[in-house]
Amino acid sequence: MSLWRTMLVALRALRRNPTRALLTALGIVIGIAAVIAMMEIGNGSSTAIRRSIENMGANSILVIPGAPRIPGGVRQSAGSAISLVPEDCDAIMRDCPSVAVAVPIVRASSVQVVVGNKNWTPQQCYGTDPDYLTIRNWKVADGRNFTAREVSSRTRVCLVGKKIVTELFDGKSPVNSEIRINNVTFEVIGVLQEKGANMMGFDEDDVILAPWSTIRLRITGLRKGSASNTKSTPSTSPSALYPATGVAFYPEQADNLEADTLLAPRFARIDQIMLMATDPKKVDNAVNEVTMVLRERHNLKPGQEDDFWIRNSAAFMETLNKTGSLMTNLLMVVALISLVVGGVGIMNIMLVSVTERTREIGLRMAVGARSRDILKQFLVESIMLCLVGGIVGIVLGRTAAVLVRSQLNWPIEPSPGGMLTAVAVSAAVGIVFGFYPAWKASRLDPIEALRYE
Repeated sequence: MSLWRTMLVALRALRRNPTRALLTALGIVIGIAAVIAMMEIGNGSSTAIRRSIENMGANSILVIPGAPRIPGGVRQSAGSAISLVPEDCDAIMRDCPSVAVAVPIVRASSVQVVVGNKNWTPQQCYGTDPDYLTIRNWKVADGRNFTAREVSSRTRVCLVGKKIVTELFDGKSPVNSEIRINNVTFEVIGVLQEKGANMMGFDEDDVILAPWSTIRLRITGLRKGSASNTKSTPSTSPSALYPATGVAFYPEQADNLEADTLLAPRFARIDQIMLMATDPKKVDNAVNEVTMVLRERHNLKPGQEDDFWIRNSAAFMETLNKTGSLMTNLLMVVALISLVVGGVGIMNIMLVSVTERTREIGLRMAVGARSRDILKQFLVESIMLCLVGGIVGIVLGRTAAVLVRSQLNWPIEPSPGGMLTAVAVSAAVGIVFGFYPAWKASRLDPIEALRYE
């Protein structure tokens, strides 16, 4: 018999008991539907996690000052060293081919923002460059971003998050309005796109961004060094050599002199450098290149400890990806168990079918059917039963995934490859669990089969 005639005979045999065929395929239908639904929900969750990490800066790298030692060998906290300057950021952009964008960051902590009779203390107030939004994958929802020219000219402009708009402007557009940050007037030129809370629980919309030069010179003040990380030298000033009892030969500098004098930005230090690798796979290359450039610029000798620390999100990304893969695989195992249960049901029903059709098998063998023809006939019946169940399961799985998205707002992602895999798995289940009944039918003795009551 040809394969086509075998398929027609198998279809006629399945149509004899449609209810039994439907109940037999029900296990496969449920198993395939569960596999499809779990794959789409798992893929959607993985995509949502990946996008969340990309919003945080998937291939971003953070360079912070190191922890200096004070006399006595005691180390201070991370970021307390005076080691990063804006020129380091320029050198990274110039000499590191694996770095796409690098921006300086100046942090202003516990600033007071005032608008009219309202005030607010944002969680984050950063001074940076316009490319900071590129690294963070952030958009301006209303207004515009500040420019490099405004950074170089120390213009008093800023971007605000949605939380600032809600607290100080009652949800109205603040573009072209003025706010006071620590009694310094800034013009709001844009509103950042809403991000919500990050994975650490911090509200990313409670933020103010401004040119780093403006924040450093007008909000935090220029900091060029500290007594904790500078070497003390004997005093050789004229006042020390020639002490006077009357008016000081060299009067002390006034406390407000430095604050009132706008020095050039090259004298300022920065708190961090945030950069983005050209590709997530080149994060390690970017780290190595940045390390070499900064060590050369800071005149660090071989074997000498770095005066900066580099942090990236590669380990965090890897952990989240492993967690997502683990959960997806766990759901797949649960779904595959239902497939095995459905396969056992098919084997059971096919064995019953062989027993019921023993006289038919004997008659076919008596008129010339060979054992391999009988084997092929029952094997094709099992495969067709599983394929029909697989197709119905795919439809039900897609429907279940869409319902989950509409009712629970869970992210899903269609998987054409998963659907093809489901069809292949259905055929494999039909072959594996249908082979033994088919083999048993092919091994029947024709004479004994014809005598079977």
